[in-house]
Amino acid sequence: MIQAAIAPPARIGFVGLGKMGQPMARHLARAGYRVLAHDLDATALARAREEAGAEAPGSLRVIAERCDAVITMLPDGHAVRAVTLDAEGLLAGFAPGAVLIDMSSSSPVGTRELGERLAARDVRMIDAPVSGGVRKAEDATLAIMVGGEVQTIERCNPVLEAMGKQIFLTGALGSGHAMKALNNYVSAAGLAAAVEAVLAAARFGLDPGKVVDVLNASTGMNNSTLNKFHRFILSRAFDSGFSLDLMVKDLKTALEVAHSSGTPAPLAEACVAAWSEAQAALGPGLDHTAVARYWEQLAGTELAKK
Repeated sequence: MIQAAIAPPARIGFVGLGKMGQPMARHLARAGYRVLAHDLDATALARAREEAGAEAPGSLRVIAERCDAVITMLPDGHAVRAVTLDAEGLLAGFAPGAVLIDMSSSSPVGTRELGERLAARDVRMIDAPVSGGVRKAEDATLAIMVGGEVQTIERCNPVLEAMGKQIFLTGALGSGHAMKALNNYVSAAGLAAAVEAVLAAARFGLDPGKVVDVLNASTGMNNSTLNKFHRFILSRAFDSGFSLDLMVKDLKTALEVAHSSGTPAPLAEACVAAWSEAQAALGPGLDHTAVARYWEQLAGTELAKK
């Protein structure tokens, strides 16, 4: 069991060693936890062994058998359910009282369904998606939104504190994933609005860099104008570390939350449509900041520092 009084090294499973998962697993190891890692990418596993001293049993079932808790950091809830419910998956190895900590950006509806299946086997679950990107994963200052039973969250709090700086209890299971999706909707809407505004200004004859500076000193400032425009868009780097495909997935999840709660969301519907069109036009595998290129194509104008 994970609790504040337990002395490390407690064993923590970690499934999903991507750009976010690697530094998160590393911080767990630095906090004194023994990390048992799993990823389909052999290179990612080798890096986790080297940087986090992780063990790699090669079996999800074995990881669950050996660990007090297992963290999943995967692209979506479908992947989480697959590694959990497959015949040789995590559920096959979990002991009663174990905890699944899903830090992926999953559908809250699917999370609640999975939580019910785990509870039937006396396995606990919390959803704990993160915000802050690769940079905050690297320095363990992520914001973590946690849903689930308070007692289970309290047991897992030392684990979460090893990876994040701000931990928000959002409510029942699934509420963390709902909060993450809605946060990303607001972020995506802000980025799209800023791109349109800067493009209009550029076509009117203004310097895009100066436009962004004015926005950042004024009421139009948002996370994208402050942290993304100069560094990733105007520089043409487009390498923030969060993909366009995942942003579109999160936008659709946010709209699912709105629809499931009977909330009118015409702006969210328009945002999902616009980002989906950009994804189809630009193709897979791009950083989410590259969405600016779609609006540039529509306008026939490229944004760059003068």
